[in-house]
Amino acid sequence: MNDIPNNDNVTVTDICRADVGSELELVYADQGIRAGFPSPAEDYVNEKMDLNRELVDHPAATFYGRVVGDSMSDEGIEEGDLIIIDKSLRAEDGDLAVCCLDGEFTLKRLRLQGRRVWLEPSNREYSPIEITEGMNFRVWGVVTHTIKANRRRRHR
Repeated sequence: MNDIPNNDNVTVTDICRADVGSELELVYADQGIRAGFPSPAEDYVNEKMDLNRELVDHPAATFYGRVVGDSMSDEGIEEGDLIIIDKSLRAEDGDLAVCCLDGEFTLKRLRLQGRRVWLEPSNREYSPIEITEGMNFRVWGVVTHTIKANRRRRHR
């Protein structure tokens, strides 16, 4: 299928360079946080973690972006989520990538089949996009992490 992307696909806005010059060490539960049977929490809170060191491998090539749209919703990537994008990584089959397609950013899974490239959404409402001759396409960066707000803003 040679679908032309439309405005209903996931796009990435507010792209900005990662500021890794600052440090913010947060208290870290170094023994993990159980999703099953609860355990005494304070016994495990000993270390600190800096999210820059944890999430950013290549500071000069790392950017943050905000997701707009719903074409990746079946992977739990929703509008408003933040993504960490590493432009220094070589994209591989199956990577989640920010791509520039005909002058617009889009967020999709890359499928590489021989010399063919497909951009796959994770929402059945959207069709894969085959990259064909004549399309202006490039992989802008590989998404390494997704950050989401679990407590959504309340309406007042």
